[in-house]
Amino acid sequence: MEYTLIRSKRRTVAIHIIDGGVEVRAPLRMSRRDIDRFVISKEKWISDKLAKSKEQAKRREAFALDYGDAVLYRGKPCPIIAREGRRPGFDGTAFYMPPGLTPEEIMGACMKVYRVLAKDYFAARAFELAARMGVRPAAVRISGAKTRWGSCSVKKNINFSWRLIMADDEVIDYVIVHELAHLKEMNHSAGFWAVVEGVMPDYRKRKAGLREVQRRLAVEDWRNADASAKKRFQT
Repeated sequence: MEYTLIRSKRRTVAIHIIDGGVEVRAPLRMSRRDIDRFVISKEKWISDKLAKSKEQAKRREAFALDYGDAVLYRGKPCPIIAREGRRPGFDGTAFYMPPGLTPEEIMGACMKVYRVLAKDYFAARAFELAARMGVRPAAVRISGAKTRWGSCSVKKNINFSWRLIMADDEVIDYVIVHELAHLKEMNHSAGFWAVVEGVMPDYRKRKAGLREVQRRLAVEDWRNADASAKKRFQT
């Protein structure tokens, strides 16, 4: 089985399926024979993961949005409807946008609206939860991060991916509390998780809910939405 080998100062071997390929991360001094033996012992697991990755890639490639489809906002499905006008928006129950858009443009329009909704909701909710925790972020910002739901900088700036606005409120609160906890503990030590648990005793359940959102987005390709939104809805 072909794989990409990456050696580093680590103690154990790990296998990752990335973009339909196999990546093996191993200790610097581990022999290639031992690495091969380990990979062979995981052959069935690798084959299953590769098959799943291939299926996800097909579904991502086929992903498209059209009028009448529904997208998630804070965990609730909301229809996409056509409405006369030049700008897309959200009326509390539906995403509305000008008629006659292509599927790619509809996706870009949804993303543009998502960013606005995320900025308003995350900022308000983050400062509300921060007050309960006795912390205060320097700023709350929205990013286009694809693999990280949130982050906290040493300057106390909190960033959230706009994609998080698709999750339900319990999951959103978990991510917000997680990042705010870094204002007290800039690590993932036992002390950090104690801060999270002190605010949110059921954080493990909410964290599991976040994985459900990750699985959904794994088959939704939003990569070209940003460019489409900028091209079609220039400010």
